[in-house]
Amino acid sequence: MFTGLIEEVGTLRAVRRGAHSAVLSIGAETVLSGLKTGDSVAVNGVCLTVTAQDSGGFTADVMHETLNRSSLGALAPGSPVNLERAMAADSRFGGHIVSGHIDGTGAITQVRRDDNALWYTVEASPALLRYIVEKGSIAMDGISLTVAAVEADRFSVSVIPHTAAVTALGRKRPGDVVNLETDIIGKYVEKLLRPAEPAAPRAGLSLEFLMENGF
Repeated sequence: MFTGLIEEVGTLRAVRRGAHSAVLSIGAETVLSGLKTGDSVAVNGVCLTVTAQDSGGFTADVMHETLNRSSLGALAPGSPVNLERAMAADSRFGGHIVSGHIDGTGAITQVRRDDNALWYTVEASPALLRYIVEKGSIAMDGISLTVAAVEADRFSVSVIPHTAAVTALGRKRPGDVVNLETDIIGKYVEKLLRPAEPAAPRAGLSLEFLMENGF
């Protein structure tokens, strides 16, 4: 579990691509403290498992499903990436519940300044927008943000100068793709409130069978 509070901006050192997978080598400093092989690190919001590490970074495997769901497959060596270690049980919960399991991607359509803030407008699919509500939470490239506005095919967030400065978000421009994870609580509530599917009839049980047996 993560909080969406980015610890540092790392750099993608290298990408080794397979037929439908990839191995990422990521340069980092802060997140290496206490990091062990097998630990989880959110990379642009995607929960990845550390497979090896050295004094300057770590490597992680990315499977086919993750490449399909996220923007990781489009990254090139030198790309900045937002990094966050999994939340410790004794730490403050400053953002919101972030699983690191990306729902899909969106495309930035506009970046505009509003005094000291930056507004990012992001186009997203209806499947994602149904879980995005005004003043709700969303993780964008792993950053915990508050939704400022929602329209039919897009939403907007307003970002303070600190967030833009200490994450890779400040370098994003219109046309850039971002990873999106909607609020997990909304998805669970929808699933629990969904009417249960009618049970399938038992094999061999029919109206004729019941009548023949005196029911």
